[in-house]
Amino acid sequence: MASKAIGNGVGGVCHMTPRACLHRKSSLSFSMVERKESEKEMGPSPSSSNPQDQFKGLRSGDLQKNARALSRDCNSLPKPLSSMDCSTSSDGSAIRVAYQGSPGSFSEDAALKAYPHCVRVPCEHFEVALKAVELWHVDRAVLPIENTSAGSIHRNYDLLLSHRLHIIGEVQIKVDLCLLALPGAKKEDIQRVFSHFQAFQQCEKSISDLKAIRINIEDTASAAQLIAERGMRDAGAIASARAGELYGLNILQNKLHDEDANITRFLVLAREPILPKTFRPFKTSIVFTLEEGAGMLFKALAVFALRNINILKIESRPLRTSPLRLVDDLNHGTTMYFDYLFYIDFEASMAETRAQNALGHLQEFSKFLRVLGCYPVDTL
Repeated sequence: MASKAIGNGVGGVCHMTPRACLHRKSSLSFSMVERKESEKEMGPSPSSSNPQDQFKGLRSGDLQKNARALSRDCNSLPKPLSSMDCSTSSDGSAIRVAYQGSPGSFSEDAALKAYPHCVRVPCEHFEVALKAVELWHVDRAVLPIENTSAGSIHRNYDLLLSHRLHIIGEVQIKVDLCLLALPGAKKEDIQRVFSHFQAFQQCEKSISDLKAIRINIEDTASAAQLIAERGMRDAGAIASARAGELYGLNILQNKLHDEDANITRFLVLAREPILPKTFRPFKTSIVFTLEEGAGMLFKALAVFALRNINILKIESRPLRTSPLRLVDDLNHGTTMYFDYLFYIDFEASMAETRAQNALGHLQEFSKFLRVLGCYPVDTL
């Protein structure tokens, strides 16, 4: 019996006998009948009917009721965070800042300049302030690093290396030192003067003329607080005018410091670094040690000069882990040399290619290199 060719539905041709063709037609007819019966029971599918027919049974009240229910459900869902939720207020009102000293100290002034409405947290020592940041008790810490009259604060350079914090800013404060005493006390009555040793260094000439005994204390504001609490009429304190107001002391002499331009630079430290930018002047602070050899420090400084990067400050500190290096010389015997850490501030942002290349070049002959921070330059 001759066979009949029919399409197989996928573009090909298959050969079937008339009996097979008849059986397939019967199956197809049964499937179509079954589908029509099913459509009668379930109703027309939305896709095959007019979309407007789906809403013929709904009244306007039903639509409003459904809309209100949908709105209520949406309002109960959590809202996505916006950039405003993730940013800190510009006045620093949500930030806790640790500083060394008592209220009225110059470190507190630095915290207020950095974050005008921050929560200030006084600490006994600089070490405590930095530890408070590491342990998440506070968000920031301010640390004095140098003064135009007394120079660098070496202890705080060592603290920068011993803590894993990042410099995210700097603050420059004009320091006006005053001689404070209890109400009614006169300058000739002062036999003892309390203050921080850095304050004594900044007003060396004035204190020498006063011919009073100098007594070191933790900070300038604590000196004013001590005199007020103990009622010491023969004692004076070298501190700020604001400290005098806080503790009820009078100013016997203003501008006690020897130099008119008496400025202290503070660093702002945090657990995380900030992103370096190029739209405003940035400063980068690093610390490194060098390999042994002649002219190594010259080579280290040359990586910045070759790229026209201005070095703002360089400071050396003994390498405490191995401060001495022994060198054997046939002519002169064994010679001891000091090994140093070098701290450098340079005027460039780490977002600049020249700064990245300079540090890459420096790393070729340094035994240790760490970026302490990249932060905006502050002005008075």
